[in-house]
Amino acid sequence: MEDWVIDDDTLSLERKSRLPGRGFFVPDDISAAQKDEEIRERVEDADVIVVADPDADGLACAAIVREVHGEAAIVPASPHTLEDGLERAAEYGPKDATVYVCDLCPDRYKYVESELERLVSHASAVHWYDHHQWTDEAMEGVRGAGVDLVVGESDEECTADVAVRSVEADLPRHLVELAAVTRDHDLWIKEDPRSDDLADYSHWSEDEEYVETVREHGPDLPQDVMDFLEEERVEKQALIEKVTERAEIVTVEAGGEEIEVGLSYGRCSQNEVAENLREQGADAAVVVKPAGSASIRGSEGFERCHEVARQVNGGGHPRAAGCKPDIYDDMLDYAHHWSTGGAVATQVILSAFRALPEEPADDEESEE
Repeated sequence: MEDWVIDDDTLSLERKSRLPGRGFFVPDDISAAQKDEEIRERVEDADVIVVADPDADGLACAAIVREVHGEAAIVPASPHTLEDGLERAAEYGPKDATVYVCDLCPDRYKYVESELERLVSHASAVHWYDHHQWTDEAMEGVRGAGVDLVVGESDEECTADVAVRSVEADLPRHLVELAAVTRDHDLWIKEDPRSDDLADYSHWSEDEEYVETVREHGPDLPQDVMDFLEEERVEKQALIEKVTERAEIVTVEAGGEEIEVGLSYGRCSQNEVAENLREQGADAAVVVKPAGSASIRGSEGFERCHEVARQVNGGGHPRAAGCKPDIYDDMLDYAHHWSTGGAVATQVILSAFRALPEEPADDEESEE
């Protein structure tokens, strides 16, 4: 396949919004081999390792851990690759390293059981900080493996908050403030404009660059970073507008009541699209991505996003969750996905809304 076929720079904005990025088309074995080599070089001599979701919250935790220990190698892992992150930390990290797992939650303990047990036996200590919705079974399994697990209230704290109160150190004020501003974005409080800057910078920069910048500056990013964000936001806003324009709002019976669900498809910053749909009257918003995953966002009128996502190979928070429906068997399925604007994924997620019981699944939530 010619490079220009998947080159973002040659695509119109309309087409770019409908197709996944270049990395999607790299075979998993090649990308995994490249990632393995990168992680090996990072962690082979590290006394402290942080396995973290590489978003603003997870990377803020890495900055806090690095401030406490003076060093910390980062192993990025998404909710869908958590077991890979644990495996790489054990495979490539030195024996008796201290390991932190941040801003990640297993849907079921069995999904990470073997990798975590290997990591615990290899490391001197494993600390796990998070704020997602954990099942009792997952919490019991992780703690039973010998992990120091601290789970914060998902509607009150972000994981950086959990890290601030859990590490045994007197942190500088700018890192405590970093956690507070990260919380503003992660929990959709949206009262501090700096939180959008952190979210965008974590998305567009390399994880090492982000961690070192916020470790030094906290939430007040330097001017060269702000200039960079301003340039990147031109296209970001254009993609948000494209995806918002193609959205529709439908009435769905979920949990015994009717709610308005905004639906759209495309490569974009899903939070801003969801906010636009809420302003148009949606109680919940679903943005299906070209790569096959989807973001589910709620509001005061709908706080059961994590329950929807759990039915569709995902999870998260009451007002913010993610999933990837298990509906893609081959490239023809993805071609249909792109050409129909995620029609099948959208219907699967709508069915999950309709399948909600009248009472929230309290047994899936836990408090710490």
